[in-house]
Amino acid sequence: MTRRMINTPTALLAAAITAAFWGLPQASLAAPAAAAQAQPASPAATDAAARLNHKQYHDVKVTVDNGIATLNGTVDLYEYKADAEKRVRKAKGVTAVRNQIEVSGTEVPDSQLQAKLSEKLEYALVGYGNVFNAIGINVQNGVVTVGGHALNYVDRDLALAVIATYPGVKDVVDELQVDPPSPMDDGLRLALYRAIYGYPSLNKYAVDPAKTIRISVQNGHVELDGVVDTQSDKDTANIRANGVSGVFSVKNNLQVANQPTEAQK
Repeated sequence: MTRRMINTPTALLAAAITAAFWGLPQASLAAPAAAAQAQPASPAATDAAARLNHKQYHDVKVTVDNGIATLNGTVDLYEYKADAEKRVRKAKGVTAVRNQIEVSGTEVPDSQLQAKLSEKLEYALVGYGNVFNAIGINVQNGVVTVGGHALNYVDRDLALAVIATYPGVKDVVDELQVDPPSPMDDGLRLALYRAIYGYPSLNKYAVDPAKTIRISVQNGHVELDGVVDTQSDKDTANIRANGVSGVFSVKNNLQVANQPTEAQK
C-alpha cells in the first residue's frame, strides 16, 4: 500500500515551528555582533581622544582597554610624540600609556644630527651656568641618548626640549643626571671656576660659550669636559682643579682638538 503525505493544518504548523527553530542561531549570532559595533566608546577613550584633538595629532589614534591607553600613528616631531603621551595620561580613567607613535618627519644622517644637536646645546645653555653643565649626546638611527650632568632641573629640561623639537629626532633616551643640591659643591664650583679660568693660558676658554671647559661637581668629586687646543691646556686644567681645597677627586674628560678620542682609538 502506498502512503500519502497529508497537509493537515497540524502538519503545516509543525513545519513552520521547525523552520523558525533552525533560524534562531543565525539571528542570535547577528544581534550581539550588531550590538558590539554600536557600543559607544568608554569615557576614558572619549576623554583621551578629545585631548588629542589638535592638528599635530591628526594621524594619531588612541584606544583604552582596562585603563591602559595605546597610542598608534605618526607625528612629524618627537616633541609631539612625547606631548601626546603627557596629554593622554591626564585623561580620566587612564592609568598607563603604551606609546607606539612613530616619528615620520625629516630624515637626517646620525652624524649630521649629532653635530647639529651638540651645537644647539652649546649655545642654548649660555652664560655663567653653562660652565657647570656637562651634557653629552649620542645618536643611533635617529635615537638620541642624552647623558652627562646638568647643574639643575631647569637646565636639564631646557636641554631635553632643544633635542625634542629638532627635526630628525626619532626618540630620546634620557640618561642625564642632575647634580645634587649642595652648598659645599656650590662653593667648589666657584673656586674651580676661578682657579681654571683665572689662569692666563686657560682664560681664552671663557670667551666662546661653545668652547668652554665645563666643570661638574657631585659631592666634592669633579669632572672636566670639553675640548681644549693642546695637551698642555688639558694638563694645566687638571692641575688647577686638583689644587682647589675641598676637591676629593678630578676626572679629566677634556679632549684635545684634532686628536682621536678613546672610543676612536
